[in-house]
This record gives sequence, structure tokens and C-alpha cells, in this order.
Amino acid sequence: MKIRIWMVAAVLLLAFFAGFVAGRYFSDNRKPNFTERYVLYVRPGMTVDQVKDSLTAGAGVLRPRSIDRTFRKMEVSDKIKPGRYIVDPSSTSIYVARMLVYGWQTPQNLTLSGTIRSKGTIARKISSQMMVDSVSVDKALNDTAFLAKYGFTPENVFALFLPDTYQMYWTASVKDIFDRFKKEYDIFWNADRLAKAEALKLTPMQVSVMASIVNGETLMSFEYPIIAGVYLNRYRKGMKLQADPTVAFCFDYTLDRILKKHLTVDSPYNTYKYKGLPPAPINVPNKGCIDGVLNPDKHGYIYFCASPDFDGTHRFAVGYNEHLRNAREFQRALTARNKAKAAAGK
Repeated sequence: MKIRIWMVAAVLLLAFFAGFVAGRYFSDNRKPNFTERYVLYVRPGMTVDQVKDSLTAGAGVLRPRSIDRTFRKMEVSDKIKPGRYIVDPSSTSIYVARMLVYGWQTPQNLTLSGTIRSKGTIARKISSQMMVDSVSVDKALNDTAFLAKYGFTPENVFALFLPDTYQMYWTASVKDIFDRFKKEYDIFWNADRLAKAEALKLTPMQVSVMASIVNGETLMSFEYPIIAGVYLNRYRKGMKLQADPTVAFCFDYTLDRILKKHLTVDSPYNTYKYKGLPPAPINVPNKGCIDGVLNPDKHGYIYFCASPDFDGTHRFAVGYNEHLRNAREFQRALTARNKAKAAAGK
């Protein structure tokens, strides 16, 4: 009788132990352990405890002991890899542990957009979205030997960047990032665009330079091919381009208004002083501006000025007298607007 009791007890104990092990296995390997979708950034030097704290605060860990067990099993503290990781509510503890050990990153969106008129802006935009720091990016943007590998110089490197959204790993190095931009540059400058540039008797770099001027003139995408046509007309006639954005570039974009005295600055970028195109782009032109230059409107316009409607558009003219009328109309509207603002402020 006692033997039977001991046997039953042993069976029950084994059953309990088996259930306990099975329960742990299920908890660690099959059962979701998070309440929120969370983007986990693991930086170099980050400790496993810091990772656990981040998961607890951001992903809502349901069973902390399950995290402890699986992290020990996978030796996360010794094998963790920096990266950008996505933790979903459906994720199990073991999956997250393996993800951190094997570096199963989720690509990061790197977006270049908006007005980019300095290398510092490029460096900040990249470093704010990637693991690299802005100092490293800025150094690369001014490194002659480094940029030569991509066919660019510190002066014309603006042309390398094509504003868009690109996916790459958050841990990408500066070289990886520049490699990707060069790849996208080569894809963009396909046979069709190269043929259009050749038909205009411009190199891809010259197209980018012209596009940067157009980019500095208007925010209205429908005006890109019109304004490109104006500058191409001047260029073909051997006229000075007389583009205000190039003067602004000469003063590092610090001028609130471009006055007559500013037009005499001695710089190869001053298109009021020197004929032809500036030596390099004056900003990072978007793809629409580049395509606007490659597909310009065919017209006889030589002049343009801001619209008196103050809607961001421009009025165009073939002759100088017509241009003067447009300019006077804009000036009258501006004077009236400023008087109205002054009266309202009293």
C-alpha cells in the first residue's frame, strides 16, 4: 500500500514538474509577452538591463521573468547587437532574445525633404534618423578623398543627394549611407535622363546646378518647367542668368532681402556678375526640379517676377517693358500691403 502511495506521489510529482516545464516553455516560446508595438533602439555599449528597462517602459512586458530566462538562455548580455528592432504585441520572449542576438533589424526610413541649403542641414537630417553622428557625416561631406570615390567634391556634393525616403538599417555606417545615395543617383540618372541632358547640351552636374536655381526660385512644382525654360532661354542667348538665389548663396542665405548693393559681390556664384552657370549647385534640388530642367516648357519668356497676388506664383514676360509693368504692379501691391499691416499694428 505504501509503495502504491509513493508511486502515485512520484507520478504526480513528475506530472507537476512536466507541467511546470511545459508551462515555462509555452510562456517563453509560444505565448506573446508584450502589450504595445515598440521600436527598440539598441545603441553600442547599451547594457542588457537598460534594454529590459526600455522594453518594460515601451513594449509593456507582461511576464518579466520570461524575459530574464530567455535572455539568460540566449546570452543576450554578451551577444547583443546594436540596431533598430520592432517588438510587436505578438512577439514572444524567445523571439526578442534571438532578435537581439542575431541582429534581426527592421529597416529604418531615412528621409531627406524640405529646404536643404547647407551641409550642416544634411548632416543633421541624417544623424537625427540614423545611428551615425552629425560630426561624422559633416566630415565626410568635406572630405575630398572620400567624395572622390563617388565622383563628387566638397563643392558639388549637393548634387549627390536626391530628396526622398530610403530604407536602410539604422546601424548603417557613413560609407553605407553614401553608397546608398550614390546607388540612387545612378538609378535616377538613367539613359532617358542622360539623353535629355545631352539634348540640352548640359552635363548631369550642370542640370543639377540649374535645378538648384529653380529650386531656390519657387515652391510651386508646376512652375519648375516654366522657370527652367526662362533660365535656359537666358543661358542659350549668352545672357547673365541674374538669379537672386545665387546671390543669396554668396551671403550664406543670411539676407532678408537682396538689395542692389548685394548684386556686386565678387563670387563665381554671383550670376549678376558672371555669365553662365555657377560652379556647383547652391542647394539640394528635388527630383521635380531636376526633371523640370530636363523637360522645360518651350516659350519665349526671358523675365519673371513675383505675383502681386502673393500666392507664391510668378508672372512671366518676353520683353523687358512687359517685365517692368509686372514688377511695378508687384511693388504697388507690396507697398499697399505693408501700409495695411502698419495701420493694423497701430
